[in-house]
Amino acid sequence: MKNPPALEQLIESLRCLPGVGPKSAQRMAYYLLQRNRKGASGLANALDIALQVVDHCKLCNTFSEQPICPLCSSEQRDKNLLCVVEMPTDLLMLENTQAYTGMYFVLMGRLSPLDGIGPKEIHLEKLIKRAQDGAFNQGPVQEVILATNYTVEGDATAHYICELLKARGIKTSRIARGMPMGGEIEYVDSGTLAQAMLERRSV
Repeated sequence: MKNPPALEQLIESLRCLPGVGPKSAQRMAYYLLQRNRKGASGLANALDIALQVVDHCKLCNTFSEQPICPLCSSEQRDKNLLCVVEMPTDLLMLENTQAYTGMYFVLMGRLSPLDGIGPKEIHLEKLIKRAQDGAFNQGPVQEVILATNYTVEGDATAHYICELLKARGIKTSRIARGMPMGGEIEYVDSGTLAQAMLERRSV
């Protein structure tokens, strides 16, 4: 016996989520339909709205409902500093430290050739242009801070970006290893992250 076609489609759609296999997707679908139809309706509505209104900021590449996100459009930010992070969650964590007041660029990933993620997939051309042109075409930034995770892929990404920027005469630095080896920014406490930002070094 098979599930109804609409249910099978829901299960298959849920499998697009990271770490969700066939059985997990089936349990989620059963739960939403049997135990929480109101929640399922809210989820569907929220997802539909997000798909319509959320895009990428033209400057920092993070998620935004406006062409230029509020952070990039703020006059309080230091336009001479550009911090490169892997994901929007990393940006939020750094903001919570209140130790950094510059601009950001979100790669939306990290180099991982085995997974088919190369320079194009993490928007490196856009990053280089952003570093050279500055915010609102004000000229090159004074420093690019590489705040990718201290993982094998994160280190490789930072090294690759560093070489690209150095070839163009742009100063680069790497956040200090106040972070544990193998640590990811999303899971580091604010105090450690603030210290890592303050003790960044040239590379």
